[in-house]
Amino acid sequence: MSNRIRHRGPDAAGLTDLSPRSSIQLAHRRLSIIDLSTAADQPLVKDGLHLSYNGELYNYRELRNILRGKGVHFTTQSDTEVVLEAWRHWGPDALPRFRGMFAFALYDERTSAVTLVRDPLGIKPMYVMPRGNGILFASELKALVSAVGPELSINPSALVASALFYFLPEEQSAIKEVFKLPPGSWAEWRADGSTRGGRYWDPAAEALAAASGPTANLDEVLEESVSAHMVADVPVASFLSGGLDSSLITAMAANRDPGIEAYTITFRPEDQRLEAMPDDATYARKMAAHLGIRLHEIEISPDVVDMLPRIVDVLDEPIGDPAAINTVLMCEAAREAGVKVLLSGMGADELFGGYRRHLACVLGARYQTLPRSLRTRVVAPSVDKLPVAAGGRGLRYSRWAKRFLSFADLPEEAAYRRSYTLYDPDELSGLLNPDLAPQVHGVVEAHHTLYTDNQLTDHVNRMCLTDTRLFLPGLNLAYTDRSSMSASTEVRVPFVDPEVFRAAFTFRGSQKIKGRAQKVPLRAAAEDWLPRDVLDRPKASFGAPLRAWITNDLGPLIDDVLLGGELVSSGFLRLPPLRQMVADQRSGRQDQSKQLWQLLSMEMWYRSAVVAGVAPA
Repeated sequence: MSNRIRHRGPDAAGLTDLSPRSSIQLAHRRLSIIDLSTAADQPLVKDGLHLSYNGELYNYRELRNILRGKGVHFTTQSDTEVVLEAWRHWGPDALPRFRGMFAFALYDERTSAVTLVRDPLGIKPMYVMPRGNGILFASELKALVSAVGPELSINPSALVASALFYFLPEEQSAIKEVFKLPPGSWAEWRADGSTRGGRYWDPAAEALAAASGPTANLDEVLEESVSAHMVADVPVASFLSGGLDSSLITAMAANRDPGIEAYTITFRPEDQRLEAMPDDATYARKMAAHLGIRLHEIEISPDVVDMLPRIVDVLDEPIGDPAAINTVLMCEAAREAGVKVLLSGMGADELFGGYRRHLACVLGARYQTLPRSLRTRVVAPSVDKLPVAAGGRGLRYSRWAKRFLSFADLPEEAAYRRSYTLYDPDELSGLLNPDLAPQVHGVVEAHHTLYTDNQLTDHVNRMCLTDTRLFLPGLNLAYTDRSSMSASTEVRVPFVDPEVFRAAFTFRGSQKIKGRAQKVPLRAAAEDWLPRDVLDRPKASFGAPLRAWITNDLGPLIDDVLLGGELVSSGFLRLPPLRQMVADQRSGRQDQSKQLWQLLSMEMWYRSAVVAGVAPA
């Protein structure tokens, strides 16, 4: 298991084997960032506690000082030892004190108990497999598959969820016998088979409490978070796309460390043209020049046919977002330059209503006030006739209009789900084996439950809370962790922080989106940090030239691997609607590129799992 995920920690490897007196084994792969000495290697063993810890504790120095005041003696300068001693002193009550990203396992010789813990917002992963009277656990699913693949089976419900969302919600695991420890929770297994655990951080309760309190000083909160996230004994760099979020993080980081360097991506001109992509690199150059920092530019022009199997293995589950390729290539370039730690602006869109779908759903609520006859007889037929590409150039506004009308008439929760999922439930049911209709219904109902199980009173903040509980851990944090760690680098996310989370929900939805302006509080906080042309630039996503890849590079793979693949032959996918999707994409009638990328990724993940001995769905 340790060897299968050696990429996560190439600097040191450790194993604690307590047999025969106890059936406990802990393994660790170390990426050395705080206290580079061998004394901080793991598993860390001290006075009957054994700790295997993944992540960083940004406030470890403050906690170490508190514990020293209580008589604790420290033998290293590491945050790992602080985690161990904080647990010894406070037990689960230590967890709300931790500021960082982490997943860890701790064995206590005194109680013969193993405790697993995951950070509040799900930045770091933890997969758990009950087995006999005990458990197996790991940071990546592939470690479990490598050890006990023939004991496992593919979860068809998770494949349905992946097809709908293009990622897996936290309650879904691609393997039936494995579950993900929920963010903000801990669980303990004892030798007698008993268990206990709980939640120490609940985002719905935190958001409600914040909404009931005073408005935060966002500039101050963000600057403090960036400072905390720069704690390291190695150089820290930054992702810089030229957008608001990464530019603000980079500016605040450069204020603390003027020597910080930044990384950005560029694309081949022909890919950019077909995708109708904005030129992010221009803004990244402007921002770097404004700050006086060095900018490294990495052109994203991979051999995507060769890259796809690798990225499927990296992502570990059927996650169909090609942005992971960008992250892998940027992190590899940074690592080759000797950089282990990078800052990212991820999380701001989720917290402050920055995605196009947030604005689209607000506009959709207004659209529903138009006369129904106008919507159904004039607007919808006109938009339906629009092509999505012409003359080798993508028609972005045509794509947006078609997407908008797919959800603009729906109720709030259903509209939000449809604004970012790949299909409506009937479409998905028509693509899949008819026996899977209950699973489609179950995935849709789970989204409804998540969206509505809170007491927030405004539309925008309900969407933001759903994103931080579903979209952020299920997709963005998941692909960022797997992609960065595959290159033996660590990406830190200052927006994905409990203090920033609380600050974000002190703003009403009407303050986050005003008219067509989004992330208004964040823009206000950024005014003193960013030049005007960067601050006012249009929203651009951290994407990839997906339509160019699907149209040009991946055509043969779609024909051979997807249309002639295991998902079709097993009956999971129905061939006629799948062929129609491919025909619509190639003719330019409909944009099916996201759907085809997700299905192709899922097909390749499915094959690799079966080869590893996992029973098919």
